[in-house]
Amino acid sequence: MNDNKKQTKESKDYKNKTQKVISGISFFLTKLFYFKVKTGPTVQEKTHHWFSVLCLTGVDYFSTLAYQPGIALMAVGALAPFSSFLLVLVTLFGAVPTYREVAKRSYTGQGSIAMLESYLKGWLGKFCVLGLISFAMTDFFITITLSASDAAAHMVENPYFSQIVGHSNLGISIIMVLILGFIFYMGFKEAILFAMLCTLPFLFLTLIVISVSSYEIIKDISLFYQWINEPIFKVDLFGLFIISALAFPKLALGLSGFETGVSVMPLISNGKNEDQHPHNKLISYVPLERIKGTKNLLLCSALIMSAYLLTSSVVTSILLKQAQVVDGGEAAGRALSFLAHKYVGNIFGTIYDISTIVILGFAGASALAGLLNIIPRYLPRFGMAPQWASFRRPLVILITLISILILVVFKANVNAQTGAYATGILALILSASIAVTIALRRESKLNNSKKIKFKIFYFVLVSCVFTYTLIDNIKIRPDGLVIAFLFFVAILLASAISRWRRAFELRVESHTFLGKESENMWEEIKNKKVNLVPISFGDKNWFKRKEEKIKEYYKCESPLAFLTISLRDDRSEFETPLVIKISKMDNNQSNYLIEVSGAVALPNTIAYISEQIDPIAIYLGLARQNAMEQAIFYVLFGEGEIGILTYKVLVQYWESTDEDDVRPVIFLMSE
Repeated sequence: MNDNKKQTKESKDYKNKTQKVISGISFFLTKLFYFKVKTGPTVQEKTHHWFSVLCLTGVDYFSTLAYQPGIALMAVGALAPFSSFLLVLVTLFGAVPTYREVAKRSYTGQGSIAMLESYLKGWLGKFCVLGLISFAMTDFFITITLSASDAAAHMVENPYFSQIVGHSNLGISIIMVLILGFIFYMGFKEAILFAMLCTLPFLFLTLIVISVSSYEIIKDISLFYQWINEPIFKVDLFGLFIISALAFPKLALGLSGFETGVSVMPLISNGKNEDQHPHNKLISYVPLERIKGTKNLLLCSALIMSAYLLTSSVVTSILLKQAQVVDGGEAAGRALSFLAHKYVGNIFGTIYDISTIVILGFAGASALAGLLNIIPRYLPRFGMAPQWASFRRPLVILITLISILILVVFKANVNAQTGAYATGILALILSASIAVTIALRRESKLNNSKKIKFKIFYFVLVSCVFTYTLIDNIKIRPDGLVIAFLFFVAILLASAISRWRRAFELRVESHTFLGKESENMWEEIKNKKVNLVPISFGDKNWFKRKEEKIKEYYKCESPLAFLTISLRDDRSEFETPLVIKISKMDNNQSNYLIEVSGAVALPNTIAYISEQIDPIAIYLGLARQNAMEQAIFYVLFGEGEIGILTYKVLVQYWESTDEDDVRPVIFLMSE
């Protein structure tokens, strides 16, 4: 007997020590990862004029000039200006109109993914969102790695920097990604001023390079004639168009930046007309000036980029050979920088390299910030990510490690990463055009005007163009689809594990009451005043028999609170708000009826209501059906063996709360 007591005491001591160790580790990790990503309402950021915010978008969009002209030349040789012109047409008449429509409907900065989520409900919507998140992650990750790789290329080819950093593109790229990750680990916030200091000097210096290069062509006009006499120009205009169209998907990375242009909308000033709807002041606020500013931003940035794309493509096609920009060529990944060193001098070329490296570095920062925004916004809310996914520092570490892995796989090769980059960009733009088409079709049911009909037809055509471009890009360079698929599979696996591990959380976002009377009765029944009896069906006689059974077999004298729960149609949501109505029972005025609607799972909602009212006891019914079948019903539809599952949810919740709390007595009853 004494030996048993001694063993029990030793077991308790060991358990206490173990709990202290676990608590210590948890405390350390909490301190280490204390900086939490803000996914809920935040303090309003200082707003700026749309042109200032344009620079923040431009670090992603305009930074592609560092490698886009060389990629165009490598793709189609002397025809690069014609393919670039086609890219400009798609930009101005496809991407810009699409995102101007997105800005009208997603003025909180959530973008096309959020639009599709609102239109596609249930598990179908969740899978579509997960697929788009996979492509968005591909876009953001390749932005980080491609920017680091191109910045490294500018360093190792610079006559001054190469003496310091050597010639290892991969090593330098990894160091740059580590530095970026360290900056975000310590805490980083995008700054409008810093974006302007990155973007404006880069555009100004690029203009000088293009201008000097153009002067060199004018000075030696034979260069132009050599270019125009290339054998490929002997094809007729229709043939040139076909060749340019076939090569266009390879240049699609020049479309980056539009999703970012919408995401920065909250930073654009709404002017003096604060949050007013033009026709009805009772309608929830529509920031008209902010929408107008975003439209100006999108159009202005597209016009600036179009001018740079065309002129840079012309000068590089005339002054450089295709062999110079392919892998291993002296101008690979840095066509404009090569021209700067050649025609303006090494000192100016070095200044231009520094400006290019800075904007590429900030483009990577913008992408990393996008990842830190998109992952906590969707996955934890869907119940498809562990709780630590809401914290910035663990995410930064994970993103940095994945970026380094991608760099190693692609060997920090700029040209090798462009296909994956274009895939991510095109998938997002295609999703935006589809979302706009769906939105217009819904609006046409209310106002079936000719203008809306024309818009629907127009954006169907735009969607077809981007569909062709995406499919062709994937056929030629499938690595982007492979990366997106790997992200999708990883998210699904993490989602399955997370939903399984988090299945027994309370899964209730908040609750509201249906009327003041319900709110008053809620206060009447709280704190050990009633016994909670969850039910799924029954008439007045059934309620009476249930009450008599409980009082006869369980010697219960206190009032009963019968609980009925209505599940929402879309059970794919992980957490939802509840609406609660409370009334007195007709057959017994001492008993209450609690009606809850909007739930996603019965056991979790019962546990939540129990914790809110703190009953004396809970009387849970047993279904007495196949356990495996009930488990599947619980996972898919939020139903199943209510009694056992509710007990499991409550126990898990109690283990995370103070032990001094007096818990209700739980009775399991056969139905």
